[in-house]
Amino acid sequence: MAVVVQQKFTGATLDQYDEAAGKLGITAGGPHIKPGLLFHYVVATDGGVEITDIWTTREGFETFAQEEIAPVAQEVGISPPTSVEFFEVHKYNTAG
Repeated sequence: MAVVVQQKFTGATLDQYDEAAGKLGITAGGPHIKPGLLFHYVVATDGGVEITDIWTTREGFETFAQEEIAPVAQEVGISPPTSVEFFEVHKYNTAG
């Protein structure tokens, strides 16, 4: 079942996010590098950065986060998320 993943990174910046995304080979508006990610966006907040994803499975997200995101985030100076929440998706639509 698809899941929403909401992560908050206190103290992180969009520049750090962009650097990490570049190192992972992710480009704005382009396809994601991992199958299983259905949707992704990032916003700046008063306290840092918030990322929201929809993944086909929680396990797919967790594997990608542990094996690929965490090492690159650490490399660019992003601390682990201060908050991670998961929600089961009831329904979603895609652009037609």
